[in-house]
Amino acid sequence: MTARGGEASGPRPSSGGAAGKVTAETRAAEARAAEERAAEARAAEERAVEQALALVGRGRRASDPHTTQTHTTTPHTTQARTRPASAGTPASAGTPESSSPPPAPPSPDAAAHHTPSTHRTPGASHTHHTPSTAPRAHSETPWREARALAERLGRAVPLAAHRLPLDRALGHVLAEAVVALTDLPSFDTSAMDGWVVAGPGPWTVRNGEGLLAGCGAAEPLLDGQTVRIATGARIPAEATAVIRSEHARLDEAKGRLHATRDVVPGQDIRPRGQECRSGDQLLPVGAVVTPPVLGLAAAAGYDALVGVPRPRVDVLVLGDELLTAGLPHDGLIRDALGPMLGPWLRSLGAEVSAPRRLGDDAEALRHALTTSDADLVLTTGGTASGPVDHVHPVLAAVGAELLVDGVSVRPGHPMLLARLPGGGPCVVGLPGNPLAAVSGLLTLAEPLLRGMAGRPAPDAYRPPVYEEVQGHPHDTRLIPVVHRADSVVPLHYNGPAMLRGVAAADGLAVVPPGGVRSGTEVEILDLPWTSAAPWTEGCFT
Repeated sequence: MTARGGEASGPRPSSGGAAGKVTAETRAAEARAAEERAAEARAAEERAVEQALALVGRGRRASDPHTTQTHTTTPHTTQARTRPASAGTPASAGTPESSSPPPAPPSPDAAAHHTPSTHRTPGASHTHHTPSTAPRAHSETPWREARALAERLGRAVPLAAHRLPLDRALGHVLAEAVVALTDLPSFDTSAMDGWVVAGPGPWTVRNGEGLLAGCGAAEPLLDGQTVRIATGARIPAEATAVIRSEHARLDEAKGRLHATRDVVPGQDIRPRGQECRSGDQLLPVGAVVTPPVLGLAAAAGYDALVGVPRPRVDVLVLGDELLTAGLPHDGLIRDALGPMLGPWLRSLGAEVSAPRRLGDDAEALRHALTTSDADLVLTTGGTASGPVDHVHPVLAAVGAELLVDGVSVRPGHPMLLARLPGGGPCVVGLPGNPLAAVSGLLTLAEPLLRGMAGRPAPDAYRPPVYEEVQGHPHDTRLIPVVHRADSVVPLHYNGPAMLRGVAAADGLAVVPPGGVRSGTEVEILDLPWTSAAPWTEGCFT
């Protein structure tokens, strides 16, 4: 396999002497070769993602992800496979993080005939099982490719749309467009408290209490007449303008109204259909229901909206060493992920069950995976190759398709993405170290859930960082940062087991292999509670 450092293929001319001079033709040939390698790398990445999705019976969907159908997943084969090369191509495949083209991924037929790994099937008690400790030959998936695959897999798993009363629709994604059911406003209304007049003034005050909001149609005004009117009241026929109270002078003795400013026909009248006409599209499919959306829908006459349901997530916390209360002691540590993941996932628009703590029990893990009716099962820890790391063997034993087995990112590279057979849920395996788990959450779980819910991808933005940031030699790094004016500042305490940095962060900077120099722009992954969406029943609800 080509090293992820990405050495260019082919001999390089010597840098000294006449024989080492590079001619213009040579440079042009090298440029063409580089373009061809880049095109091959992009094609290889597309093939890898398509073949990974094909393993779960789904290709690229031509239809909109918002569908009213229930799950129609093609049952998976029950044969356990090793990490399919089509699901995780070499780290140099088709990303800006490398410069060497990868070997072409195997065809689906080749993947189907790949010899499965030999894993011991979990039995009745975890004390009787030791996962396979043989080295797993697989390639980590490039970070960007892993995120793209997770989102596309999510969009290939349609959730049945349902009708939601307005008081339950907040934060959902529209599965049907909101179309105006009537003109807005549906009749001419007064925009101000004052006097509604007909024709030129001065005007004779018509007897009566005036026009109030909520009343039916009033008698038409005759030319030269006026009557008091309240904001939101219906404009009588033949009226030409509304004069604000502060711009009018009433001669009570003569019953005459005078304007203190020029009166323009139509002033302070909201005409029928000013905001929309019946049949106009107000909101498209895919829009997120925010509080203003609820108000607009209600104004347009809606009692309910058709939305994509929130993806349902089960959280499984693994590890015998975890405490749920008190101080760490005697080799035991507090579970930091159980309290964190539920609120975080809710801020991403998911419905989350209470975390289940399974310890290091392979049979309990198998039972939890195979009986879950969630759309996504999230596991914490157990994704490496230690003596009690049961996630890989259990997934293999139940016939899961492993789509991503390790990602070229630090921290968090031993994360995974799988799909259980027979239309079962997706599985995202997070590393056990807290910041590594955050990395897995943002790399795989967030785009997967976004795809399931039909949410649009956030707009990428790249502020500068005015200091050098050390990178990994081959992998992407995710580093907590805070915003300072027009730049971002990396935070300390960014080790895999640390949460102190991310707890103070506004987002995570995506640092390419090799790091970045001062003044370089870096891509930022926003944290949900810093992206102006507190209404989504977010992280503190």
